[in-house]
Order: sequence, then structure tokens, then C-alpha cells
Amino acid sequence: MHVILTTKKDIKIILVSILAVIGSFVIFLCIYKSSIGVFLGSNKKLPIYNVDTSDKKVAITFDSSWGNDNTLKILDVLDKYKAKATFFLIGRWCDEYPNETKEIAKRGNEIGNHSNKHPDMTNISKAQIGEDIKKADEKIAAITGKKPKIFRCPSGSYNNSVIEVVEKTNHKCIQWDVDSIDWKEQGRDLEYKRVIGKVKPGSIILFHNNAKYTPENLDRILKELKGDGYSFVTVSDLIYKSDYHIDYNGKQIKNN
Repeated sequence: MHVILTTKKDIKIILVSILAVIGSFVIFLCIYKSSIGVFLGSNKKLPIYNVDTSDKKVAITFDSSWGNDNTLKILDVLDKYKAKATFFLIGRWCDEYPNETKEIAKRGNEIGNHSNKHPDMTNISKAQIGEDIKKADEKIAAITGKKPKIFRCPSGSYNNSVIEVVEKTNHKCIQWDVDSIDWKEQGRDLEYKRVIGKVKPGSIILFHNNAKYTPENLDRILKELKGDGYSFVTVSDLIYKSDYHIDYNGKQIKNN
């Protein structure tokens, strides 16, 4: 019989090694939590970032939260290419610009709800979220005659509670996968390349109605994409209405 004597130093080394392995595993799980949500039992809800489709169609969207200098210019560019877009309007903007709100709808574009006063909805109660969405719906419907069917979170900020309320109010929650970041006004060519380099079938593209370079870049982008065989549809015409799931990247996928 052989007796193995283990010193306190050896035991300490073994324990440290075990703790290091456990620690590494925990870190690994944290880093990849979003991609292995099923394994972890995650119930995280996501908005629709883009759509899984082989058709070369995209949705051009504009968030209208402040200002109005470029709205009519944008509408003229859309008409030039026979393109339809989706404008996410906040209730306060509709109060200030009712004629432009009406004109957006009159030209065949879609209007989505972007909240009433643009709060960070992750910091308010479900009741407050619901009331804010309701007020914006009412203002848009009063001007256009149509209640929005889609919603975009202010600043794109969301959590499970926000999406649950959005869904409960019968809206689809919409994000984006191509961001022009035009509100920073960093330069015409930079913003153009940022969009063109990321667009793919099923993309939802984000612009803002009052950004400096957006009307000119919109003309360039629509011309380029149309020449490449793309068509431009509203968000509601792009997304699936039923029988779908959303993967961990926010891609809306039709169920087989």
C-alpha cells in the first residue's frame, strides 16, 4: 500500500486551480449569454431588427423627434424614386407639425408610433409606457385617420417590460440593423458609405428627418440600391405578420 502525502501547499494549489476553472467557465457563460439564451433559460425579448428574406427589398425609416427643415425634401426624394418609407413620429412632433404629418401619410408613406414625449421607457412603469403610447396613437390617428401598427422605442432603448407593453397595445416593436448615424452630421460621404456598406435584403435602415446630409444622401442611396435591384417598402410591408420567430440577433424569421 502506498500513502500519498499531500501538503497544505499542494492543497492550496489544487483549490486555486479549481476556482480558476470555475471562474473561467462563469465568464464564458456571461460573455455568450445572448447567443446561448436557450441553454441559460433566458426569456429576453427583442424587437425586430431586420427580416430574413431572399427578396431584395428594404425598409427606409425616419425618426422624427425634433425639427422639420428636411421633411418635405425627403418626401420629394422618395417620390422621385417611387419609394415608400416609414416615419416614426412622436406625439409632440405631430402637435407642432400637423400639416407635415398629414403630408407624409397623403403621399403613401407609413407612420409609426415613436412615443408621445420621447422618454427612456426603461425607466418608467408599464402603466406610464402604455399611456404614452396611447397618447401618440391618438394624436397620429386624429391627423391621419389611421392608428399606427408599429412602434419604435425612443433612442432604441428597451427591455422586456417595454416590449411586453408594446405587444399588448397591438404594435410590432421595430428596431434597425443599418444605422446612418446621420444625427451626428459627421459628413456626407461617411454617412453614405456607412449605409451602403451594410444594406442587405430585409434590412431596416435608420435615418432622421432633420439631419443635415440626409436628403442628399437619401437620393444617392436610393439611386445606388435601385440600380442594384432593390425595392423600397414600408416596415409593415416588409415584416411578417404571423407565424414567425425572432432569433437572438433580432432577425425576424418565417416559420417553416
